[in-house]
Amino acid sequence: MIGNDVIDILQSRKESNWQRKGFIEKIFTLEEQLLISNAANPEITVWMLWSMKEAAYKVYHRETKIREFNPKKLECSIDSQNKNTIRGKVICCNNIYYSKTILANDSIHTIAVSELENLKMVIEIKNESIVKDQNGIPYLSLSLQNKFQDVSKSHHGRFEKVVCIRT
Repeated sequence: MIGNDVIDILQSRKESNWQRKGFIEKIFTLEEQLLISNAANPEITVWMLWSMKEAAYKVYHRETKIREFNPKKLECSIDSQNKNTIRGKVICCNNIYYSKTILANDSIHTIAVSELENLKMVIEIKNESIVKDQNGIPYLSLSLQNKFQDVSKSHHGRFEKVVCIRT
């Protein structure tokens, strides 16, 4: 299963003041707050962690059909980081989701999957033939094969990302 989230950094600066009183404490666990306070760029770390939570929540919602986004119930950890790519995990209700975040100059894009090996098989697709079920979960309609494939769709500001696991 797959989820993704994209953040337009310029749009987030217009829409949200992450430095306002209580914001960090309301959204992030103590461990995550420590990551933010120790980061070279706290703003990017805030939105990276937020993106990880959003992407993992989409997988969780797809699996459980439970629609309850409580950011503190999604606990992020970082496994590795190089210049522009961060790999991590998000734990939600004893479920582990594996994430890969790409940092660009003006965007943050996170992909989350339920199986680690699926991170290597993620592809970006066009926003065509996407349908949603009664729970609002998106699928790619493969009409010639009369099948549906799991996809994740995210849009923020100037960016839209639709991804699936290559089969």
